[in-house]
Amino acid sequence: MTDDATVSSQELARRIAQGHGDEPADLVIKGAKLLDLVTGDLAESDIAICGDTIVGTYAAYEGKRVIDAKGLVAVPGFIDTHLHIESSLVTPLEFERCVLPHGVTTAICDPHEIANVLGAEGIRYFLACAEAMRMDLRVNLSSCVPATHLETAGAALAAQDLTPMMDHPKVIGLAEFMNFPGVIHRDPGCLAKLSAFSRRHIDGHAPLVRGMDLNAYLAAGIRTDHETTTAAEAREKLAKGMAILIREGSVSKDLAALIPLISRDASPFLAFCTDDRNPLDIGEEGHLDHMIRTAIAKGADVLATYRVASLSAARIFGLADRGFIGPGKRADIVLVEDLDACSVRHVLTGGRLVEDKLFEGRTEVPAVGHGSVKCRPVTPASFRAEARDGQTPVIGVVPGRIITERLAMPLPAHAGETLPDLAQDAIKVTVIERHGKNGGIATGFVHGFGMKRGAIASSVGHDSHNLCVVGVDDASMAAAANRLIETGGGFAVADGERIVAELALPVAGLMSEEPFEAVRRDLEHLRAAAKALGVVLAEPFLQVAFLTLPVIPHLKITDRGLVDVDRFDFA
Repeated sequence: MTDDATVSSQELARRIAQGHGDEPADLVIKGAKLLDLVTGDLAESDIAICGDTIVGTYAAYEGKRVIDAKGLVAVPGFIDTHLHIESSLVTPLEFERCVLPHGVTTAICDPHEIANVLGAEGIRYFLACAEAMRMDLRVNLSSCVPATHLETAGAALAAQDLTPMMDHPKVIGLAEFMNFPGVIHRDPGCLAKLSAFSRRHIDGHAPLVRGMDLNAYLAAGIRTDHETTTAAEAREKLAKGMAILIREGSVSKDLAALIPLISRDASPFLAFCTDDRNPLDIGEEGHLDHMIRTAIAKGADVLATYRVASLSAARIFGLADRGFIGPGKRADIVLVEDLDACSVRHVLTGGRLVEDKLFEGRTEVPAVGHGSVKCRPVTPASFRAEARDGQTPVIGVVPGRIITERLAMPLPAHAGETLPDLAQDAIKVTVIERHGKNGGIATGFVHGFGMKRGAIASSVGHDSHNLCVVGVDDASMAAAANRLIETGGGFAVADGERIVAELALPVAGLMSEEPFEAVRRDLEHLRAAAKALGVVLAEPFLQVAFLTLPVIPHLKITDRGLVDVDRFDFA
């Protein structure tokens, strides 16, 4: 069942009969304590399920199948309200295998990354996958393709490209409107998209947007924000009617700063999201279950936290059929051993127990985007940085944040070329246009990686996904970049001309076709290889990816050169 599906009278009759106890329920969960998301009370209760729908609670039921849940607590399935599946580095069908065991039964994705490479073809691929999946994957249509005119993307989507997909049963509305300067300055293309989706949900993306700028942004009908990084910023946005999606991803980690917001009073206006999280972190820490136990451990109210993870998320996005364990709701249920620890024992998605056989018989969806890395091989000379007078602008990486710092350093020069300075931890960063549009290459400098030798390269480069290479020497940088050109994208670590670790991502240069377990193993090798080069960042590959995001303050680099976001006139 979904909140927008038509139910036959025969099916309704079955639900009513089973809910009334006139016939055995298809499935009964017995012995669990049920968390009441209204009061916070715990009471032992049978949970009767007919097909994919809960039909009875707080009563005794007979069932054709019974799950003994004695000693467990039943809570609603968790809802990730904003994420890019591409950042999990696996296809959507592998993504659900990865996150369902952690209790995530609904995910609301923005296929923004694949759309910036392939356009509407990428979104249609995600919609086809959503129809085949066991969890409920909902899609917000990507609003910013390209995300900005300051870099070269692989595609462009105008309002008329999106509206034919807006009535697809898996579509909620319009995804994160990253171009907040375009909204504030009333760009015609932005206004066309906002107008077309004015009666649908519109997700926001408003880092550090405050005051009159925030008023203007919200006046466009935008409802949510996942880029809030401080409690003060969140409180202003909440006071102005904006729902806050608290984010904890692999790079952007905002949960600790926003935990003080999680209270019973504020919980209806909050939800959780991961945005960008890879299989290695999911395997080591978890997914939304990790956010829940972390928030509670740091003092958040237990009832408020579980509301934020389910009921509030459902209501914010208009999914009225879920987020609560009660008759008539979708049977998305998580059975945990301990509420505080959010220790997941069993998960039901649409009334079906999550186990290996759940995934048998899914419709296979052919992957798209092979051959999307279209740039020519590079040489060490491609990474030359021309010398400049005075101090050199340097991008300062902030661990755990996608916001960077604007630094300036006196760097050494030789024969008209600026050189890295390991003593100042200033190494090269180069972006190579990979969509076959203009062949642009730009080199700058970055601080914060701690790298002492070699290079790492990525075809994941938010948001236009050009090749991004960070390195100490030009030979290593060329070797890493050329390896990605050969494999069709991914990650590579080079030490001189030798590739010491890699992960191929041939699906649009963003996703692997391998099982998530294999991707996790390769990520472990990559992380170890980067550490051997001296890299100190916990997630160096995703950190590389966000160096190219010129709608996030402050100093960024694209295939067209350095972009000082704070000083750029977007009007």
